Amino acid sequence: MATAAGYFDRKPSSSVRPGLSHLQPNPPSPHTPQQQRRVSSTFSSPSVSYRSEDEAVIFEFGTRHVSAGFTGESYPRCKLGFGPEESRRVGDYRRWLPGYDEGQRKKQRVESWGEDHELWQMDLRGMDIGIVEDKIERAVREAFTKYLLLDSKSRRLLVILPSVMPHQLLSTVLATLFSNFQTPSITLLSPPILSTVAAGCRSSLIVDIGWRETTLTAVYDYREVYQARTTRAMRMVTLEMARLLESYDTQKKGDKPGTAGDKSEDQRSDVLSINLDQAEQVTTRMAWCQGRQGSSDAPPDTRDISGQLGQVSIAEDKPSDQSRNANTDDPSISIPSPSSPRQCISIPFSQFAQPVETSLLAATKQRYDLDDHEQPLHILIYKTLLSLPPDGRAVCMSRIIFTGGGSNIPGLKPRLLDELSAIVKERGWDPVEGKAADERRRRLKEISSNRQLPRSTHEEALKDPSNTIPAALAPQVPDPIEDKLRREQNKGSKDTISGIIRGVKTLGAWAGGSLLANLRIKGVVNIERDSFLQYGLTGARRDAEASTVQQKGLGTGVGRGGMGERGGWTLGAWA
Repeated sequence: MATAAGYFDRKPSSSVRPGLSHLQPNPPSPHTPQQQRRVSSTFSSPSVSYRSEDEAVIFEFGTRHVSAGFTGESYPRCKLGFGPEESRRVGDYRRWLPGYDEGQRKKQRVESWGEDHELWQMDLRGMDIGIVEDKIERAVREAFTKYLLLDSKSRRLLVILPSVMPHQLLSTVLATLFSNFQTPSITLLSPPILSTVAAGCRSSLIVDIGWRETTLTAVYDYREVYQARTTRAMRMVTLEMARLLESYDTQKKGDKPGTAGDKSEDQRSDVLSINLDQAEQVTTRMAWCQGRQGSSDAPPDTRDISGQLGQVSIAEDKPSDQSRNANTDDPSISIPSPSSPRQCISIPFSQFAQPVETSLLAATKQRYDLDDHEQPLHILIYKTLLSLPPDGRAVCMSRIIFTGGGSNIPGLKPRLLDELSAIVKERGWDPVEGKAADERRRRLKEISSNRQLPRSTHEEALKDPSNTIPAALAPQVPDPIEDKLRREQNKGSKDTISGIIRGVKTLGAWAGGSLLANLRIKGVVNIERDSFLQYGLTGARRDAEASTVQQKGLGTGVGRGGMGERGGWTLGAWA
């Protein structure tokens, strides 16, 4: 057995103990061995070729919310609002005090109802741009620090904004992002184009049911060719829901709706005591749209109940059960009272469809009482398709895409498509309307029906060459050469669906922007930080037609003498 002294007298092996260089007779200069630089790939940092700066961040700004996330993802990481609860200071806990919700019940005018929950309005009269800038800065900073967890100085942004918006709002958004967050570049994208991309189409009719207005945009081959708008949107639906809740809440107190207080009915219609949060919660959970008259559409729960009742036999000596079963077609829903949450009010289920009927479809008004900016949705869809050329109309009518917050209302999409089909079946694509036009169509139908030959007479005329047939009733002579050329042309290609009314689903504008950014597709409007801070929106060239083809000598730099060829950029559709 070796002793301890003999053990320490041994010469150390370099392969076993490479770090004991002081035991060598002539040690070299101190240095780090190359073997210790090799670290396992499991704990190593990313390779040099990986550049996280190339990943863009997507922001989608709306009237009431802003969504943020990374490219390549299907959904945003966060969705932030602009309500009064989101604007409180740190340490303000009044929201959780007992009786705080009851103390917030105060009367508000209809004109200003819900304005404290909005970021901006398209009508800039009376709007404070400074408050808009502060809200944008707070929301973007919260998204970067709380949800995205990254530095904004090295990230380029893809901002989704409506293509029709005031230049003052557009300049405010860009100036806030460039000045407060040191963003190197911003690319602007249009929501209708992105919704079309997310649906897998090249052409479509986008029906965006937003908060303040509903926008209809016809997209043909990734270009916006027509746009129309109406004020019938979700704010009007929520407002009608608030009036419905207030009327039943008044009945709960013992007063008749429309007679409580010392004010007339016209004066009380301009004032509401229910806030936006209460009305919006009920609208989100209970609002629905009933089917068109004469169709079989009905709410799922009611249709199931009516089907079950048809199989139940009711005895004649139990009238109470019969009346009870008759009331199950329209069950009553119990919800907390807006004035006192400890109590409940009962509202029939069918009444929750009235706000949608009144607001979006204008079921209680005649068409001659409506202005151009307050047209019902189905009428506006028909007029938008009627304004398009025939080839664009045939493609867009088969790709109608509903998006926005209002598109989630159950039963609204089938109802709008049914109403549109009924209008097309009744009127066709004739732009002339009115009583005189209807009378003219009726006379033309009578003349055409009188001139049309019976089927037996038509067959006899075909057998007997002596009989003459009108050219309008003669069958088309087949052309074998034309049929062969058409078959050769369509060989290997899929038939394009067109000429029918059809709805298409989409993942939304944010998913379309994420897809385009992940594919490294450059946008038309790409703004550099130095160029914008020096010249603002006035430095953009107002080209009539912006091209996505990269021209020779066109860069992102700015010349010393001013905006030259290298520093020019275009606003595209935002001009």
